[in-house]
Amino acid sequence: MNTPQTRSLVAARAGAGLLATGLAVAVGHAVAGVVAPGSSPFLAVADSVVDRAPSAVREVTIDALGTADKPALMAGLAVILVVTGVVVGLIERRGRPAGTIVLALFCLIGTAAAVTRPTAGPLWALPTVLGAIVSIVALRAMIGALFPASSVAAAAGGPEGSASAGTGESASSPGTGAAGTATRRDPDRRRFLVLAGSAAAVIAAAGATGMALTRRAAEAVAERTGLRLPRALARNAAPAVPTGVVPDAPGATPFLTDNDEFYRIDTALRVPSLRAADWRLRIHGMVEREIELDWQSLIDRETRERIITMTCVSNEVGGDLVGTASWTGFSIADLLAEAGPLPDADMLLSTSVDGWTAGTPLEALTDGRDALLAVGMNGEPLPFEHGYPVRQVVPGLYGYVSATKWVVDWEVTRFDRASAYWTDRGWAERGPIRTASRIDRPAPLAEVPPGPVVVAGTAWAQRRGIERVEVRVDDGPWREAQLSEEYSVDTWRMWSWTWDAEPGLHTLHVRATDGTGRVQPEERREPVPSGATGWHNRTFRVATA
Repeated sequence: MNTPQTRSLVAARAGAGLLATGLAVAVGHAVAGVVAPGSSPFLAVADSVVDRAPSAVREVTIDALGTADKPALMAGLAVILVVTGVVVGLIERRGRPAGTIVLALFCLIGTAAAVTRPTAGPLWALPTVLGAIVSIVALRAMIGALFPASSVAAAAGGPEGSASAGTGESASSPGTGAAGTATRRDPDRRRFLVLAGSAAAVIAAAGATGMALTRRAAEAVAERTGLRLPRALARNAAPAVPTGVVPDAPGATPFLTDNDEFYRIDTALRVPSLRAADWRLRIHGMVEREIELDWQSLIDRETRERIITMTCVSNEVGGDLVGTASWTGFSIADLLAEAGPLPDADMLLSTSVDGWTAGTPLEALTDGRDALLAVGMNGEPLPFEHGYPVRQVVPGLYGYVSATKWVVDWEVTRFDRASAYWTDRGWAERGPIRTASRIDRPAPLAEVPPGPVVVAGTAWAQRRGIERVEVRVDDGPWREAQLSEEYSVDTWRMWSWTWDAEPGLHTLHVRATDGTGRVQPEERREPVPSGATGWHNRTFRVATA
């Protein structure tokens, strides 16, 4: 019967389920503040979703949402929890604990997600288990207040409930008070409100306790704010950027990418709050001697400064997952030399503080290129999103095999003995960056006036450099663009081309030739498994005179 009393009871049941589910998350998150941030059930499940998502799904998500993929996932999981909470409350009864069973199943999922994280220990199960216990006790108590036991049935030890229990109608109407007949009381609303208020207070208190997770972040922020980067000697400083590296064209891409504009692609749903004071790097495996570095022993070494372009393997043709920065750091080759890799080792397996791994060809770290253990980006300490306090930067390799952020472990090993995060998911093993070029202006679908139009863009082929860039209008002949000055083979190169534009709808195509003479292939290929290929094109309209 759809009466105000019935609707009120339904709303109360839904609220009870929401509060119980909120307790599980809040208590689990608070306990995780003591155990380990990654053991929070909500975060552990979210991390597991990221880890287990097929590569194709990840690529579609990055293409559609870019760096908003992580907030979207968190919001989606929050919605699922809200819906689940409502269902839990609606299906729970005193004598039929269906909602309790759902919460227990969620406890199993959360526990499994936590204890299977790469850096997990046995205690990582504790936040989820404690949260589930508190949640189930609260749910049973609140539902018990909404469905109090029948007075006669409770006294006689008989079954509770009558047909009216499902509707919330009072069973104390005339005809139900005969001897031996169960009489159902109305919901104990006062008791329910006390219990619900207590649950809300516990959620608030747990949220405040869970601030331990953010206190660590605050400590790291304070440390970074006062941190002074080691200065490179003149012989190790990056050469100044000549004025001729960027074409004189409105809308041309800057040569150096600002920190807040630099792309970020990683699996971390929460940015690790690792302080430099707590940072350690263990170098072990197939080495003559194991080494452990702390922050001071790292910065006591000779500092280098290098300008390097980095590219994500997920970058689509014409995409913006590429950027150039000035990096301050220390030679990876020198650090490895101190450990003494054994002759048959061919891979460095690097691990982040959150358990993410990358497998880098040892040769790429010791062949003379400027592979850095970086602590600074564009003249300031690394931003947290880009690996504070220490990360890797390796020219010529996609980030998924080289650019470990928040790095804390190096194992010298072999490709036939170990594998890394993305290679376990079907990506190529070694990840050299492919030759690519991109049109940056005019903007897509722009309308430009007829006559001279400056077309500008970027091209990159790290470790090989760019020898030539060509542009084609529609199906016309290829025309050579003017290359800006090359900074180094490890950075992108800007180009421009002036076109006498004629009215109509036109499509520009671009292709690059790298320093080895190899022309960028025309065939379009998706990023999986070893990087996208294909010519970039851009369509726009030239207005009539």
